[in-house]
Amino acid sequence: MAVPVDDRGFTLGDGLFETLLVVEGKPLNWEAHIDRLHRGCEALGLPKPAPIDCLSAAEYAVEAAGPLRRAAVRINLTAGPGGRGLDRPEQPGRGLTASASPIFGPGWPVRLLTSPIRRNEGSPTSRLKSLAYLDNVLARRDAGLRGADEALMLNNRGELACAAAANLFWIEGRELFTPALDCGVLDGTVRAALLARTGAHEVKAGPETLLAADALFLTNSLIGVAPVQSLDGHDFEDHPRLAELSALLADLVPAA
Repeated sequence: MAVPVDDRGFTLGDGLFETLLVVEGKPLNWEAHIDRLHRGCEALGLPKPAPIDCLSAAEYAVEAAGPLRRAAVRINLTAGPGGRGLDRPEQPGRGLTASASPIFGPGWPVRLLTSPIRRNEGSPTSRLKSLAYLDNVLARRDAGLRGADEALMLNNRGELACAAAANLFWIEGRELFTPALDCGVLDGTVRAALLARTGAHEVKAGPETLLAADALFLTNSLIGVAPVQSLDGHDFEDHPRLAELSALLADLVPAA
């Protein structure tokens, strides 16, 4: 799969992506990923790709990567070739590519550090899987250089948003909480499933809220429920509800 040098995804980040888990050749939570991709296309004014085209690209990527029991598949959709400048052609093209990589056992519990890089809650792309992901790249890099596994990102109002590559949840008693989407939060597929299955509360909260929580965890389509071991040096103990939540999502992210 070749990408033209004037592809707008390559030159301007004008496009979207989806990352999903494929187990034994089966893409999990497929409809949720396609629905989110289509919602992103509506928000960005891009033509919606046919689900069968996305599935064919994903299957080709898995086959090209060799026999993989568990694979992380990334589907990239761009506005296609566009020449110089910001303005899209009157009829935007489409670039569709996919890649597959092996994934192994869980890499948790996670050590979190609060990032100095903020999520822009005023940008529509903060809730999309946009190709313009450089803030997340820099936040993760900064966290790694300071000895952590992942970055906790706040928004410009100083409210909790998400991690660089995952959604954030916390537990208080038996109640679950997660930052609201208008805090600049990615509309995660596993986040949405957990909200639907548990009735977790979407809230606006400052980082001090987490220090009073019983437990923290991250979610995405590859890690499922990943416990947080520490945040900025503050340690959290294992919580019995985390295993319960992992089991609740086993159809979307089965144990490795």
